[in-house]
Amino acid sequence: MTHTPLNAYEHDLLLSVVSIWEIAIKVSIGKLQLSSPFERFIPEQIAINDLDLLEIKIKHLNIVVDLPLHHRDPFDRLLIAQGITEKIPIISKDTAFDPYNVTRLW
Repeated sequence: MTHTPLNAYEHDLLLSVVSIWEIAIKVSIGKLQLSSPFERFIPEQIAINDLDLLEIKIKHLNIVVDLPLHHRDPFDRLLIAQGITEKIPIISKDTAFDPYNVTRLW
């Protein structure tokens, strides 16, 4: 929908469990290396960056069912659904988010 500069918002930062799940998969298949073991890295980064976790809820999945297939990545589609449901912007450089009714920051 829209692209807004990251510094235009001053809100709590949420980290979706979807993103942590995707990081875990990328680490497990060797596409991503972390500076410390996953089980330590994620909690440390959550604390350092003062992030709150956004859990996956049924109401998010209800939105996924009806999302147009502009973007086919299942992780991104769930992030889009969370953004729509929670009425929160998404931080991403991926322009594939733009056809959806979410605000993309970055």
